[in-house]
Amino acid sequence: MEFKMRYAMAAMIVGIGAGAAQAEVPRVAADIAPIHSIVAAIMGDVGSPDLITPPTASPHSHQMRPSEARALDQADIVVWVGHALTPWLEGPVETLAEGAHVIELMDLDGTELLDVREGAAFGAHNHDHGHEEPKEAGHGDHQEHAHDKKDAHEEDGYDGHAHEEHAHADDGHEEHAQEDEHEHEEHGHEDEHAHGQHAEAHDEHAGHDDHAGHAAHGSTDPHVWLAPANAAFWAGVIAEELAEHDPSNAAIYKANAAAFINDLKALEAEIEAMVDPFRGRTFVVFHDAYHYFEHRFDIEALGSVSTGDAAAPSAGRMSELQEAVMATGAVCALTEPQFNPGLLTALGPVKLGEIDPLGAKLEPGPTLYPDLLRNMGSALAECLS
Repeated sequence: MEFKMRYAMAAMIVGIGAGAAQAEVPRVAADIAPIHSIVAAIMGDVGSPDLITPPTASPHSHQMRPSEARALDQADIVVWVGHALTPWLEGPVETLAEGAHVIELMDLDGTELLDVREGAAFGAHNHDHGHEEPKEAGHGDHQEHAHDKKDAHEEDGYDGHAHEEHAHADDGHEEHAQEDEHEHEEHGHEDEHAHGQHAEAHDEHAGHDDHAGHAAHGSTDPHVWLAPANAAFWAGVIAEELAEHDPSNAAIYKANAAAFINDLKALEAEIEAMVDPFRGRTFVVFHDAYHYFEHRFDIEALGSVSTGDAAAPSAGRMSELQEAVMATGAVCALTEPQFNPGLLTALGPVKLGEIDPLGAKLEPGPTLYPDLLRNMGSALAECLS
C-alpha cells in the first residue's frame, strides 16, 4: 500500500479534519529532499513542508534562491541534518530562522552515527571502528524532550536491527550566504563535486584527497538519513514537535508517524530480500555516501572513487582503487545521477549501475523517502546480479 494512502487513512482513523486547525498549522522548512519527505509523511494532509535544497542540487554547496530563503525566514520549525552536511546553511538557520524551533538531526540523542571511512579502498565488512556514542541534542528546547522522544520512539516498537541475521554492533562554517547571493538561481542539475575541483592539486597520494574530503564532515559520516532506524526515530521526534506547536492536530501527526514506521519496517524486509542473494560480492561507489545503508543491510562497498563530499579524486586515489578492484574482482560500480560515469569505467571491466542518495529523479513529497530506499536496494541488486 502506498505511503500517501496510509497517511490519509491515519487521518480518517483519528477522526480529525485537517481544515479545522489549518490556521495554526506550523510552517516547516527541511534542508534536503529525504528529510523533507519524512516531514511531509508526518504532516500528511494537514500541511506541506518547504524544501530548501532541491534534490537535483548539491547539499554541500547549494546557494539558496530567494524563495528558499523566504521559506526559511517564515518557518516555525526547521529540520536539517546539520552543519556536517550543509555547512553553508548554518548561518541562514541562525539568522533567517532566528525565531524558529530548530531540529538538528545529527545532534539528537538517539541518532545512529558512523565514522567516515578512510582511504579509497576501505574494504568490505569492516566494522572494527566500533560504536560511536550519539551526540547530545544541540538545541536547548529539544534537549529537554530528548528522552521523552526516545521513549516514544521505542514504544512504537521499531527496532531497525532486531531482525537482522547478520547484525553487527552499532557503529558508531562557513558564514551564511550574503543577501545578494539569495538572488542567484539554481543551475539545474548542479555538479555535486564542482566545489571540490581543487583537490586535484593534491595528486601526490590518496591520503591528501581523503583529508580534503573530511574537512567538510569531520570524522562523522553525515549521510545519516540512509539508516532506516534513524528515519524511524526522527519520525517520532518530528511528530512530537509538530504536536507541541499544533495540539489540535497532534493525533494526526502521531498516527502518521506510526504508519510511517510500520511501513518502513516492511520496506526493510523487502530490501533485505533484494540484496540477500548478493552478499559477498564486491562493488564500488562514486562517493562514500552509502555507509549507513550498507551497514544496515550488511553489504558493504569495496571503496569509493571520490571522497565523502564528492570532491574530484586524485591520481593516487584512482590508482589505489584500481588495484583493489583487480585484486578483489569487483563486479559492479555505481555512479549517481549528477556525475559522469567516465571515472568508473577507468576502474576495469565492471558492470555500471546508478544509485541515488538524494532522490534527484523523484518527486519531492511523502513517498520520496521510501522510494529512495527501495530504488537503492533495487539498483544495487541489479548491478551485482
